[in-house]
Order: sequence, then structure tokens, then C-alpha cells
Amino acid sequence: MEGIFLNKFYTLAGGLAALLLLAGCSGGSGGSSGLGGGDQAEDPVVVDYPVVYVRRTLNRDEDDMLVTSDLYAPSAFNPGAELVMRDRATASAPERVLTENLFVSDEEAGVVFEGGYDVKDLAVSADGTQLAFAMRAPDIEGLDDDEQPSWNIWLYDFETAQLTRAIQSDLIAEEGDDIAPAFLPDGRLVFTSTRQRRSRALLLDDNKPQFSALAEDLDEPAFVLHVMEADGTDIQQISYNQSHDLSPTVLFNGRILFSRWDNMGGVDRLSLYTVKPDGTDLQFHYGYHSQATGTGSGPDPIPAAFSKPQQMPDGRILVTLRAPEGITYGGDMVVIDAENFTEAYSEPEQQGVLQGQESLSVEQVITDGGLSPHGLFANAWAFHDGTSRLLVSWSECRVIDPETELPQPCTDEWLATPDIVPADPLYGLWIYDYREGTQRPIIQPVEGQMISEAVTADTRPIAEFIPQPIPGIDIDRDLFDEGMAILDIRSVYDFDGVAAVDIAALADPLQTTAAERPARFLRVVKAVGVPDRDTLDFDRSAFGRSRAQLMREIIGYTPIQPDGSVRVKVPADMPLAISVVDANGRRIVGRHNNWLQFRAGEIRKCQGCHSGDSEVPHGRTDKEPESAWAGAPTSAAPFANTEPALTADMGETMAQLMARVAGHPVLDGDLKFADLWTDPALREKDPSSELLTSDLPTPAPTSLACQSEWTADCRTVIHYPEHIQPIWDLPREITDAMGNVIDDQTCTSCHSNRDAAGMAQVPPGQLDLSASQSGVNTNFSTSYVELIFDNPTQELRDGAVQNVLVQDTDDDGNLVFETDEDGELILDADGNPIPVMVTVDIERIMDTAGANASRFFRVFEAGGVHAGALSAAELRLISEWLDIGAQYYNNPFDAPVN
Repeated sequence: MEGIFLNKFYTLAGGLAALLLLAGCSGGSGGSSGLGGGDQAEDPVVVDYPVVYVRRTLNRDEDDMLVTSDLYAPSAFNPGAELVMRDRATASAPERVLTENLFVSDEEAGVVFEGGYDVKDLAVSADGTQLAFAMRAPDIEGLDDDEQPSWNIWLYDFETAQLTRAIQSDLIAEEGDDIAPAFLPDGRLVFTSTRQRRSRALLLDDNKPQFSALAEDLDEPAFVLHVMEADGTDIQQISYNQSHDLSPTVLFNGRILFSRWDNMGGVDRLSLYTVKPDGTDLQFHYGYHSQATGTGSGPDPIPAAFSKPQQMPDGRILVTLRAPEGITYGGDMVVIDAENFTEAYSEPEQQGVLQGQESLSVEQVITDGGLSPHGLFANAWAFHDGTSRLLVSWSECRVIDPETELPQPCTDEWLATPDIVPADPLYGLWIYDYREGTQRPIIQPVEGQMISEAVTADTRPIAEFIPQPIPGIDIDRDLFDEGMAILDIRSVYDFDGVAAVDIAALADPLQTTAAERPARFLRVVKAVGVPDRDTLDFDRSAFGRSRAQLMREIIGYTPIQPDGSVRVKVPADMPLAISVVDANGRRIVGRHNNWLQFRAGEIRKCQGCHSGDSEVPHGRTDKEPESAWAGAPTSAAPFANTEPALTADMGETMAQLMARVAGHPVLDGDLKFADLWTDPALREKDPSSELLTSDLPTPAPTSLACQSEWTADCRTVIHYPEHIQPIWDLPREITDAMGNVIDDQTCTSCHSNRDAAGMAQVPPGQLDLSASQSGVNTNFSTSYVELIFDNPTQELRDGAVQNVLVQDTDDDGNLVFETDEDGELILDADGNPIPVMVTVDIERIMDTAGANASRFFRVFEAGGVHAGALSAAELRLISEWLDIGAQYYNNPFDAPVN
């Protein structure tokens, strides 16, 4: 089969075909590829289109290792690139460097450039007249890292041969790193940037300085999508992810396709999303559960990321499937059938038939970092000329001869050599026809260099234009002016199109009371942006025990209607997450580990909830299942056994009906319930209830103004030292009629390592709630460590509180003794073996997974030893704090600085 393929694959030049027959698609040996092609007939279809490519040096670090290419580090600067053009996509066409002499030092002005510049992310307009790309100027001598040039978007006009930076103002251009441009059908550009223009502006509303928030890995500022005019004006942020949104491209239908890094709560997935050019209607598109579709299989598969997506002429999505980081710089060419599939495999967990995507390479490409006999593809660009040809950056597979230390092709003989190591990649530029099985060189590879990407200036179909919605016509004018949007959920009891309960029974007041309904309120939570250390060098212990949730603010609550539906106003232009909570304010289902975003005036509808492990499409409207809740069965009639005046339209949910007759509700900082549905002629209405922040006897995590009137700017910001510790410290003395203390129920009067007489004691329940600095973890108070971490059991020994020690055992239950480096027992002075002593840990009573995962609350339930000891408002605050992640601080500007 291999021989048949190779005879077909290289029929263009006899010498080249013979070479590749021997090399197994790896050209050359002894340090040069030897790939010819200059005497081949030129391709009559592609010769008239200019080809533009990035040629760069292979940079090495201080250990002489190739610099790693990391998809999660999009701001990485690799000097030594240049932008080159040939008027024709042939090997014989002359080339010229478009960016030559662009950066010239001016010693009088104090600008002395050091080293080279960097170029990447090429994009061509649909009419083939303009090229957009990202370029970063060389480092400037004497400047600190944060003062060095940023990545900018540049434009090249093929007709006038003019090269210009899109943003003319130096001040505006340096507001952030701008990369990955693509042309919108109206001539504007979409790109991804760390400037976070709208997010920075909203920080002022929170009384914070403007800064670009770090991505959730805390390594560099998050890149999010922006749009601007081609002249660099009218820059608008359109995505609000807390990690990177990368590689935008425009689909034929006018939507923007891009790679989103979901990295909330340890999710860590890089998959494809789409959004309209104004930022509305953000949807998952493909691959959220297809993170390891490359060749790295096994129990712990190596991820394979979808890089640099673009739409093929047949509508499929072409990506480079590669390891997220590595030094091979390439992977496989894969096409995704996103029109018909949302995941790669027919069964969950990467099982079943691979149906959502396929490789375009005619031989297998190894994507897991191992040697790939068929070579690797760093980039692929589709011709829109009716053929199956691609312009590819391809490197042959080579290994190092251990004797001569020269590169050799990956023949079976060399691959079988023990301890063989790969040679440096050798990427040239090729035309690759995946149907015909042919490959034609355009630019021969050169040692120490690579062609990292290339495009052709051919014409392609202009994408559909999606106009900006007009307030008062396309979207609600009042909502737009308020900076608000609408969240509409049909039923939180709908899980992937299947009703988790009998929704109709829950909606019927005669069958179910409010107290019997599990889902009572929807909590809306906002991400808190984390500044870099140059902006604020706060102590990272502020995140608490876990960084998975970083920092969070509670935006507010809204009641969930009896059928599980919600329709409520939410603030626009910020990353939000939702939680379903019970009457006590405790989350009853898993965290929503994906950020929602809303633009002003937008109405976002969803069917219901989704399990993070489920591969049923969720958040993509054309693929998700039908709702499990049909809503009102008829028009002009109330829901069963509800208020007769509340007449529904067919298909309406209870929340939609209530919003129609009473207006859209706004979020509230408190949990307030009133029975609006029960027909009093059939039974008594359920009692109203309130859980109010103002009822707290300790400092509240909201302002006094917001406790009186909750507005869109109000936040609940919980800090453990300021809001949770005071609950333990609050005096709870019980006095008689004469004012004499007859009982002291202050938490710390009992749960302390000192009794009332000041003598050492083991705290009751092995729980010390003191505010003093922990001796185990000095970053936190004693109480925080005792509640959130596993802690050693203690005992009173020799008048002091000490850890209980027991002799350790091995996996078979045998006692363990101290041994020397040879495994021989170490004996004490009496000649006896010395036992290995270990502590006995007590499992923590609070969990960062949330309130319902914490056994802390059991003692406060009816019949518990501490029933009634804390108020409902106090228990609600503790529940909220645990549900959002049990952070030590939830505002970096309130945390201690280094």
C-alpha cells in the first residue's frame, strides 16, 4: 500500500519521486532535504496568485533547546521572522521581503532596536486585495519587559504595495497585544487582543483601576475578541472569556469561528465556538469533549488541539491538529464536519466511530510528539479554486545519526535504531493535493529556518453580512440603554432534553408546595479579574485553599418559577456563571464551569441544564435536543390550579408569562420568595420567606446602600477574615433578668485551644475557630485551616496540646520502621528498631466544592448539637462563600500585598 501511494504521490519529477520512494516521504539525508522541483512544470491554476509567507529562524533557549511553541501563550515573542511575498505560487518566482527595513533604530530619539521582529497570523480579504497580519517590533534597548513593543495588526495592500499599521496612534496601538486578524464582510477586522477595552472600562464602576485581567492560568493577560474598522478606529470588545479566545475566522454564514480556552474550575479544554460580529449569540460549535483525537492514546491520552481553524470551500473546517505545546511546531491536517457533528466520536469518552473529523493527509501523521514518518504540517491554507489542493508548511521526518550527528530520513532502518532522537524540524512550503496524492515544492526548506505559515491572495466567496442590531428595532431600546440583557431558561429540571423530575407536577400547586420544590433560586456569579504583579503584587494566598475558582462576586438572585423556568435581567459585557440553589441558598447541582456573556439588549435562551460529562450538544441551538418542558398546553388559560388571572400563551413558561404581565424582574441581593401562583380558592398560598443580608449580626459583604436597594452595580464580595471569621468571634452570651451571664455560646469561647481559665485544651470536636495565625499554614488564620484543610488529631500531653502519633504501616498493613539507604533497620540505643510515627488526620468539615459537599451544616440541622446556634442569615452567608469556592479574599485589591 505504501509503495502504491508513493508512486502516485510523486509523479512530478523523476529524481524527486525516486528520492521519496527511498525515504518514505522524507526527503534527503546528511543535513539537507535535497527536495528538488525547480524543473517541474508550473501549476496552471495557481501561478497567477501571489503567495505570502512567514519565514523565521528556529530559536533556541539558553540550554540550546528549541523554543517551545505553546498555544496557551499567544503573546510569545520569537524574533527572527520576516514576511515574504512571491507574485506567483511557484518555485521559480522571485521573492521580496515586505517587512524589510521596517524597524530602524534612531539613537537620537533614544530608540535602539535589539534583535529581530516577529510576524504571524496571516489573513487575506475575500476579494484578494488586502493582507492582514500580526507583527511585533524588536525589543528596544534599555526598556523593561512591560515597556517593550506590543503585538500590532498590520495591513498590506496588494494593489498599491502599501504596508501600514491598522491603528495609527502609537498610544492606542500599545494599549494591548493585538493578534490573529480576519476580515469581516463589511471590511472591518476581527482580532483577539489583551486590551480588553470594555472590561477595563467597567472596572471603574467597581472602584478599581483599569487593567487587563490575567487568563485563568495567571500567566499572561487574557486574549479576547475585538472588532475595529480597517483604519484602526471604533475598537469594540465582543467576547468576555476569562481565558484566551484565539484564531478568529469568518464563516460563510457571517459568524465568527474561533478557538476558546475553557479553563474555569480546572476544565482546561480548547474547542471551537462561534459568535456574531457584535458579540451576541455566543455558541459552542465543536470539540468540547474531543480533546485527544490525535495519536496519543492510552489511559492518559495526550491532548491534541484544534489550531488555526478556517473554512474550506466545501464548508468543512480545516484545522491543524497538534499538541498544545512542543518543539515539533506541527501536527496533522484535519477537516471537521461541524455542520453535522459536534464531537469527533459516535460514543462518549473518545469511543466508537470517528465521524466528526478526518485527516487530509494521505498517510498517518503522529501528533503526540513522537517521530512521524510522514512528516508534520505546521499550517495549511485551502485554495478556493475548485481543486483539492492546499498550501502547506510541511517538514519531513528526520533523525540524528548517532555516529555522524547529521540528519537522516526516517526510514524503517533508522527508526529501528535504538535511542534514536529526532532532528530539528525542516519546514518548507508545498502544494499538497489530498485527493490526487501529489505534493509540489514551492520553497525548499533550509536548515535552521522554517516557513511557519502561508496564504495566497486568491479570491473567495464573500461571507454573509450580519448587520449590527439596532436598538428599538432589532433589540429592546430600554435594555440596551440600561446595559442589561435577558436570560431565559425554560426549565432547570431539563437535563439535556430529559426531565429530571415531573415538571408538570412541580408546576401544579395542588401537587407540590414551594417547600417541596428542590430548585428555588438562581444565583448569578461574576468573575473577578486578576491583575498582573506590575499592577498589584498581592499575596496569592488570597485565593485560599484552591485556585480553581480564583475570585468571585455574587451579582444577585432571582426566584425559579415552579416549572423550573427563569427569565431575568442580567448585566451585559461581563463573564457570568449561574447556580441553582435551594431555599437555604445552597447550590444543588454542579458548578456551571463555562462563562456566559450577554451584550446589551440581547435575549439569551437556553433549554435547561447540562451535565459537564454529557456529550449531548448543549449551547448550540441547531444541535441540542428539544426541550423536556413544553410549557403551557394551550392559550388563554392559566397553568393548572394557578391564579386564574395569569393566563398563558401556548408554549410559554411560567417565567415568560410572569415577565409578560409584570415586566422583567431584576436580580436581588437577597433570597426572597412570594407565592404568586397558587389559586387561593383551591388552597392557601405558601408562606412568604426572606433570607436578608441586613439580618446579619456581623459585617455584611454588601454595602448599606445595596442592602436597602439592590441595583445592577451591587455586589456581594465575601472575604473570610472580614465576613466569616466574625461569625465565630461574635459574642453570644445568654444572660438572666439581672444581666448575669448564664451561658456563653460564642463559637470561639468553646472551639479554642484554651479553656475559660486560660488552660491548654484540645478544642471540642478537634476544631479550633481562633482568628490567630495558623501554626500549620501561616498564610491563613487557624480557623480557616481547621475548617478547609485536613488536620491532625490532637491530644493533651504533658500539659500541652500535641498531635496524636501512631506507627505507620505499609500497603499490606505491616508496621514500618526507620531504615538506612541500604534498607537495613536503624536501631536505637537499646538495640530496638525505631518506629516511623505519623499523624492521624481528621477529614475537613468544609469543602471548596460547595455547601452541600460540607458536613459542617449537619450539626445545625434540627436535632443537631448546634441547632439554632447560628441564624439563617449566617448559615446562608457561609453557604454562599463555600459555593463560590471558599476563597480567603474575593477582591485582590482588598488582599494583603507582598
